[in-house]
Amino acid sequence: MDVVEAEAKLERLSEAARSVEDQLSRVIVGQHEVIEQLLIVLFSHAHALLVGVPGLAKTLMVSSLARILDLSFKRIQFTPDLMPADITGTDVIQPDPETGRRDMQFLRGPVFANLILADEINRTPPKTQAALLEAMQERQVSIGDTTYPLPEPFFVLATQNPIEQEGTYPLPEAQLDRFMLEVRIDYPDRDEEEQIVTQTTGGEEPELEQVLSADEINELQGLIREISAAPHVVTYAVNLARASRPGDSTAPDFIQRWVAWGAGVRAGQYLILGAKARAALRGRPVASVDDVRALTHAVMRHRVLINFNAEAEGVSPDEIINRLMETVEP
Repeated sequence: MDVVEAEAKLERLSEAARSVEDQLSRVIVGQHEVIEQLLIVLFSHAHALLVGVPGLAKTLMVSSLARILDLSFKRIQFTPDLMPADITGTDVIQPDPETGRRDMQFLRGPVFANLILADEINRTPPKTQAALLEAMQERQVSIGDTTYPLPEPFFVLATQNPIEQEGTYPLPEAQLDRFMLEVRIDYPDRDEEEQIVTQTTGGEEPELEQVLSADEINELQGLIREISAAPHVVTYAVNLARASRPGDSTAPDFIQRWVAWGAGVRAGQYLILGAKARAALRGRPVASVDDVRALTHAVMRHRVLINFNAEAEGVSPDEIINRLMETVEP
């Protein structure tokens, strides 16, 4: 790709990002950082975990995003009795009306869509949670000895309710690590909340316009990896990840005291990939340290596992990451 073509694509990506935000603002009040992080995940060809209390428009945000991007959308409500085949699909016996023969046919599950909303993913047992693993990592589904590719683009947005923990099955660390970002959705401020109440109790429903197609998204996803990241930016991302591990020689004392298990190699990969995507969305051809720092909490908060000492002292992963960013110099 020559320089002129790359610049044109970069401009197209940043314009599309602004258009998506403008369209989402018709139905979603505020949440600008959340929307940007979702776009970073989308164009990074990755997945995200959305954490927020009920009633903060998580489902509306995701379904509206699918409409704006002209993507097929499926919402899977995870429950204790949900089975893996309910997600991936299964082979069924279908009679042929002409010959009368009975043949096995694959009945596709809801995972065969561009955008999957895995609602309350911690409400279902590990066996069913794991049904998403192959789909998320390999972007395919294996049934018996047959493999079925998933449509592209494909990404999973899973939600968790941070309040209700009775009857839940916390995601294992290996599966948490598959999510690029843990996106926190907080309550709106007072002015935004008044606007939400006014907007959602009126009679008019805003219309959303399509901004990008699936083919355009696939093309723009390739642009992200062509964004430059200087060696010192990569070094900073790796230093952050390594300093979060209690067994590493660079880990500060508070990591040794409060952290049971630090961020793995994927943390550094996603910090750089996310920084590239953030730079591209803002029309910049080079990722910076500021881009890495802006995404550090979202990338690392579900990868830093606190120990009993931290729980007893009321220290959260976000507080540990704050101190880590103060300690590790760019």
